[in-house]
Amino acid sequence: MSKAENKSPYQIAQEQFDLAAEFMGLEDDLRCILRVPKRELTVNFPVRMDDGSVQAFTGYRVQHNVTRGPGKGGIRYHQNVSLDEVRALAMWMTWKCAVVNIPFGGAKGGVVVDPTKLSLRELENLTRRFATEISPLIGQDGDIPAPDVNTNAQIMAWLMDTISMHTGHLESAITTGKPLGLGGSLGRSDATGRGVSFCVAQAAKFLNMDLKDAPTVVQGFGNVGSVSARMLHDLGCRIIAVGDVYGSIYNPKGIDPHALVQHMKKTRTVMDYPDCEPVPNEDLLEIKCDVLVPAALEEQITAENAPRIRPKILAEGANGPTTPEADKILFENNVFVIPDILCNAGGVTVSYFEWVQDLQSFFWDESEINHRLKLVMDSSFQAVNERAQAHKIPLRLAANILAIERVAEATRLRGIYP
Repeated sequence: MSKAENKSPYQIAQEQFDLAAEFMGLEDDLRCILRVPKRELTVNFPVRMDDGSVQAFTGYRVQHNVTRGPGKGGIRYHQNVSLDEVRALAMWMTWKCAVVNIPFGGAKGGVVVDPTKLSLRELENLTRRFATEISPLIGQDGDIPAPDVNTNAQIMAWLMDTISMHTGHLESAITTGKPLGLGGSLGRSDATGRGVSFCVAQAAKFLNMDLKDAPTVVQGFGNVGSVSARMLHDLGCRIIAVGDVYGSIYNPKGIDPHALVQHMKKTRTVMDYPDCEPVPNEDLLEIKCDVLVPAALEEQITAENAPRIRPKILAEGANGPTTPEADKILFENNVFVIPDILCNAGGVTVSYFEWVQDLQSFFWDESEINHRLKLVMDSSFQAVNERAQAHKIPLRLAANILAIERVAEATRLRGIYP
């Protein structure tokens, strides 16, 4: 990455906001309000380890905006978590919730930790203590966490139980992405990847592109990447390459993602899958394909590699995988980029469904959830794409404009207190 492009995720998020605000002529007062987070909490907390020692960990919870509803956003456990990254992710969550028009604001959290180095008991101790530390901010009417990188349904269960013990009664709506037995929603685990596949199908329809046998590359084979790969495969796409943190594999004749999931369960990596050749991770995104799904971490597509990335459709399963400089190059090269705040919004949409079900104590079957998700994703794609085509602008700019318009309108209507 060049020095000029070496920006933090938060700088990128703000640059994207500034570009949209300038294009739409947003008034200065609203730019001042919407450009920065509303609240930031940094906590340093002790955790008792299995050997009896105590270690200190640092965690964050950031609420970017709660004008349209409670803050919503995941909690990630990763050794590289930073306040700057969490700020960016919270901001993107604000626009993501607004672009699919669900009544949530944006929030995000994280702990600086490598969870693979913790035992299950240490992981529970860390989760419960972190939940206690951020408890002044979270709540079913104020800020609702969810799983993110290296967190899962069990961690959400511990978090929910901790807060419930504090209040003396069950707080099932305080988190989403929970186990089904604790108020979780059917369809939630596959929702983000399912939403990616809905967006790719809509993009292919718009481009008059046949997905049957379309060569497809997926970067990242965690929850989002694996589900995206399976559902795109079921739509007819030919998955030719897949990568994870350990490396990438390639087979131009196609890889069965359903079988690859079983391989992953045994080996915890896509490597050594039969009939595939290894590919360096840095080359994965440049493999010739029709559909590319970056579903790993931020800033994977930069000004350096973007000129060599030429899919017909680039569907952002990850948050912030493309830098602003790369965006310009992809747009000039006629790559149809479905931006993260639209493409991977299936997860937060079904999280909204879970929250509604928990509040009502009335649960829907999976077919209804998937049907409702498709309605939301398809209508959101159409609204963003119509805006993009009308102004001849990238979908990311169109999505940001639509989202910012909705948050700005709510801010104007509510006014500034006092």
